Parts: sequence; C-alpha cells; structure tokens
Amino acid sequence: MSKKIEKLFKSYREQLLHLAKLYGIVEIKSYARSAKRLTISQLELLLIKNHIKLPINRSSDKAIAKQELKQNTITNVYLSLFVIFFIGCMILTRPYIKNVVNEVKFTYVAEEYKQAKIDKSKKKTKKKNKVVEEPELVPEQDNTVSLNAETTINLFDDLGYDLTGVRAGQKVKPIYLTKLPKDLKTLGDTKQKRDLFIKILLPLILDENEKITQDRKRLFKILNKNFNTAGERVWLKRRFKEYKIDDNDLSKLKMRMDIIPVSVALAQAANESGWGTSRFALEGNALFGQWTWSKKGISPKNKDPNQTHKILQFQILKASVRAYKNNLNTHNAYREFREARAQLRQKNEIINGLLLTKYLKNYASIGEKYVRILEDIIEKNRLTDFDKADLLPTKLKTGVAL
Repeated sequence: MSKKIEKLFKSYREQLLHLAKLYGIVEIKSYARSAKRLTISQLELLLIKNHIKLPINRSSDKAIAKQELKQNTITNVYLSLFVIFFIGCMILTRPYIKNVVNEVKFTYVAEEYKQAKIDKSKKKTKKKNKVVEEPELVPEQDNTVSLNAETTINLFDDLGYDLTGVRAGQKVKPIYLTKLPKDLKTLGDTKQKRDLFIKILLPLILDENEKITQDRKRLFKILNKNFNTAGERVWLKRRFKEYKIDDNDLSKLKMRMDIIPVSVALAQAANESGWGTSRFALEGNALFGQWTWSKKGISPKNKDPNQTHKILQFQILKASVRAYKNNLNTHNAYREFREARAQLRQKNEIINGLLLTKYLKNYASIGEKYVRILEDIIEKNRLTDFDKADLLPTKLKTGVAL
C-alpha cells in the first residue's frame, strides 16, 4: 500500500472514531475498554446503526488504490491519444502550412516591391508635369519600369527564390518581370548574371506551359465526349485560330497544343539574347530573336543592305515568351520538333528538352551548329533540371507583375 493510501486510510478511520466519540456511542467506549481494535467496516456499521451520516470518503484501501490506478490510466491514455493526434495533424498539414507561409511571404514582399515601383513611376510623372504647363496629346508610352539588377536580386532573396531550391523540388514563385534589368550586363560575376537571367525567365516560361497544359486537358475532355456544348465548340474554334489550323483538324491541334521544354526555351533565350544583355532584349524585350517584316521591330546594326527584316519587339517579356511558344507550335519549319514531341507523348515518356533540340536546326541559318550550341548551353548550365519545375500555387491568378 502506498504512503498516500495509508495516509488516506488512517485519516478516514480517525474520522469515524471522532464521529463515534462526538455522538457518544456506547459501543465504542466498551470496545475501547476491552482493548479491541475495530475495523473500518465495524465502525461504519456502528455509525449507521446510530443514524449517523458517514464521511464522504467511504472507500477501502484496495478500492482507493484501484480507483487511483484507473483514473491515472485513463488520463495517460487520453494524453497519449492527444499527443499522437497532434503529431499526426502536424505531419499532414505541414506541406499546406508551408505553402500558405510561402504564399503570404511571396504576396507581401512582391506587393511591397510593386508599390515601390509604382511610387517611383508617380514621382517621375509629377516631375514631368511640372515642366509641361499645358496638357497635350502624346503617343501612348510604355508605363513599365525596369528594376535594376541589385533590386531584382534582393527581391528574389527576400522571397527565398533560388535555383538550388528549385532544383531540389521547390516551387517557383509566380513573379513576372516586365523588363530585364538594364544593368544586367554590368554584373561582373558570369554565374550570378546567368542565374539571375534564368530566375527572371523561369516563371514566365512555366506560366505559358501551365496555360497550355490546362488547354490540353480541356481538349482531351472535349474529345472524349460524344456531344459538345456550344461553349466548347466556340472554345475549339478559338484554339484552331490560335494554332493556325484552317481545316479544323483535331489531330493537328493535339500535336500543336503542347508545352515547350523549359530547358529548350531557356537555352534559346540565352543564346538569342546573350543571356539578356543584347540591345534587342534590353530595348525591345526580344528574347528569342524573332524576325518581322511588317510589325514593330528593331533594325539590326550592320545588317546586309538587301535584308529588310527587323527583330520583333514586345511591350513586356511575357509577350515575347508567348510569341516564341506560338512560333514553335505553329510554324512549318518546326514540324519535326512537334512530331518528335508527339511521339514522346504516345510512349508516355518525359518531354526531354535535350533530345528535342536536334529538331531545331531550322531556327538559325547555321543549322546543325546551332543545335550543338543549344545542347552545350543546356548541359553546361544543367537546364534539364528545370524541365520538371512547377509554379507555386497562389490565389493571385496572374501572379505579381513587376
């Protein structure tokens, strides 16, 4: 018997004796004179016989011990179940909590930089208004602002956006720069410059691929139905127009409506724009060196007098990526590229960027040499690591444009 129970037992017996003496029970005195020791049960019977209410605690030592053990066991079981449940909840909700924290941090930091950019733009407008006394009609101007390289690096650092993390499976923050930093070429560290260029383009490329993937899912859903709604027929009509299919050939649409491997897009952008430092990239957001004879463009310096083409320019970087995607997915020169990609799909194989570069020899006049250049860029910079990258899910449907 534990000391605690012995103490409780003793205390209860003394209470019974005290009550018996208090009410002057004769039997108690006679037992005391005969030097007989009454048990608790005998004391309880004597008190009950004399119509005396017993103390609240009427348990025996064994009952007390049993009750105490039972109570402790139940408490321990409940505590153990609670701890197990709590740990299980933490394990299950950890990815969700991590995503929420990342999204909150991403939204807050990105909006902070965005607001700073807007304030800077407003200051410039105010200064300009002070000079012009009377309002006058002016052509539409580019209201986008280019962040400098240092600010862009700090932004990505604040967001915890680094390529090492992305290579390890970290989601890419959906932040879309509208222009490249004008001072990108001044970065002395070649690796730092290239990493910054990749970090700027990666979310833009992934965003286009994500839209294509969603369209592709909808297309296959429509193809698996026996009857299509009016809305679905309108959607198909728009996709035929987008992918330049005049005969409404669904098999052709399936082949053209597909992603561009991230590694291929990064390698071509790096080669065509000099890792974002070319005049066409900095002045016209032209990342992929696409030619134009009719649209707005920038004339190359020292070009052949017989050539009349320009380099197609864009308002923002995202427009350049979209035009590049449309070019590879629709132009007849890249039919072999699309066919090889479709074959990978049929075999349920990964869309391998390094494998598909061999079908892009028509992109440049140097042909096979151009293919080798792309392969070299992909391998040296480990660009295939980004072919499986994903955007961070966010409630901001369009991400944050800066």
